Amino acid sequence: MSLSIRNQLPGTVTAVTTGAVMATVKVRLTSGQELTAAVTVDAVKDLGLGEGSAVQALVKSTEVSLATGPVSGLSIRNQIPGTVTEVSTGAAMAGVKVDVADGALTAAITAAAAADLGLTAGSPVVALIKSTEVSLAAA
Repeated sequence: MSLSIRNQLPGTVTAVTTGAVMATVKVRLTSGQELTAAVTVDAVKDLGLGEGSAVQALVKSTEVSLATGPVSGLSIRNQIPGTVTEVSTGAAMAGVKVDVADGALTAAITAAAAADLGLTAGSPVVALIKSTEVSLAAA
């Protein structure tokens, strides 16, 4: 199946913590970086997810925020360091491609934010992704 979601990172489930309706799934990406996904318990069951399951972590580019360095005091669990490789700026929005240890991420942010952060090719950044915005697909 082809998807419009550009951000697809391969990994392996390291832990699943289930609640009444939602579960948190810890995924170790190929680089060793850990990612957390918050998905429904039904999704965990339907996908047969458990420790050792191979998955693809999927994130829409509109759900990736960027910071110019590590951020503390924040509830966002997923902070992935990388380097900007390309900034395509339009009148309202900018597409920012970021090289990370596991491949590449694309962030769709406002043009004003890209300008305020001074993002250019070579800029170090940290991609911030809420766990509720990470979808999982069985690999």
